[in-house]
Amino acid sequence: MMNRKNSMVILFLFSFFMVFAEGNDNPYPIDGYKTTGIRRLVRLQKIIDGQIKDTKPIPGALKSINDIKLNLLGERGDSLAEFPQSDKKLQQKLNGLFPNLDESYSVALLDITNGKKIRYASRQDAKRFQPGSVGKLAIITGLFNELERLYPNSYEDRVNLLRTRSVRAGTWGNYDEHTVPFFDTITNVLVKRTVKEYDVFSLYEWVDHMLSVSNNGAASIVWREALLMRAFGQAYPALTEEQASEYFKSTPKSVMQKLATAVVNEPLQKIGISEEEWRLGSMFTQGAKRIVPGEGGSIGSPRGLMKFLIALERGKIVDVQSSLEIKRMMYMTDRRIRYGSSPRLTNAAIYFKSGSLYQCKPEEGFTCKKYMGNVQNYMNSVVIVEQPDGSTYMVVLMTNVLKKNSNLDHMGLASSIDDLIRKK
Repeated sequence: MMNRKNSMVILFLFSFFMVFAEGNDNPYPIDGYKTTGIRRLVRLQKIIDGQIKDTKPIPGALKSINDIKLNLLGERGDSLAEFPQSDKKLQQKLNGLFPNLDESYSVALLDITNGKKIRYASRQDAKRFQPGSVGKLAIITGLFNELERLYPNSYEDRVNLLRTRSVRAGTWGNYDEHTVPFFDTITNVLVKRTVKEYDVFSLYEWVDHMLSVSNNGAASIVWREALLMRAFGQAYPALTEEQASEYFKSTPKSVMQKLATAVVNEPLQKIGISEEEWRLGSMFTQGAKRIVPGEGGSIGSPRGLMKFLIALERGKIVDVQSSLEIKRMMYMTDRRIRYGSSPRLTNAAIYFKSGSLYQCKPEEGFTCKKYMGNVQNYMNSVVIVEQPDGSTYMVVLMTNVLKKNSNLDHMGLASSIDDLIRKK
């Protein structure tokens, strides 16, 4: 008699291979699952085509694979080999946005609009915060770095591994409230639920779950696979679940701890981000932390994260192809939140990651609510904005406003910064 877990795995594999059997000549990201195998994108394309009745993506979410480019290749990007100095006029305008906002607001802003002078402005850009889910950008960077180590001479082989290698969640997916989509490409049935130990997805889909819906279990799983790539090297593509489990059982935790932090932090240091500017210290789920304990905690600053965005647009995150694919994975085709939800950005393409972390303690007259911590209440956004009129800029916003959900303030600031950049 087949048990439930085995039957679920077989059902997934059948649906997964049927995705590829259908074929699709349209481009990525929304309508190009042929490149990635990400089934969420199939559903979005069917909505656009009218095959499924649901809300269509907003105009800014409709770019194709051929539309997404890196903005700072060549000489223009080379001018940013050293971190830019503040532009006096832009700095004055940015300062004018903050009189009524909390002192904790820290921001880095870089205008890279083509045909214009590159301009930088900031507010407390060296201030350090707990980055929350923004730290997942370090994981995808670490993953692509390990893929390059596996296949230094073939980007196609790297992408093929992401698309064809499927892995089970295991205890690494425990526990996270963020749901992930399960879409059946044959029946068009969509189910959203939390990750279970028996769930199987391709590496590409786990990366998508990590970024598009910010699933913490997916983040730990992607980090796990990057760690295994480093540990097993050329043997990784044929690595079995049993071999991976034995590795985690038999390897000293101190060894795994150092290897895990090296996998995600070394690539950041390679592009000039110091440990004081941005580092990732621990896994994102309790199940993963019990196997690989954290080290040193996680911190981030607007300056460190802006260095990441600059390197991304320059094609310096591993290489040009990897940088471009990471940017595609950041393209916001799912629901936009916080900074990204500004109506000013509806027609803009945004490449986005947000993160938050809050903590409460007993306090008379205070009721703890989500994103309203009285001990810590971090809310962060990293975004590249490309407006239809050509205006292109990058923003890192990090705050720690206690006892208040700053979502609306972040959205309002996004509108104000957009006006600031585009106002003639």
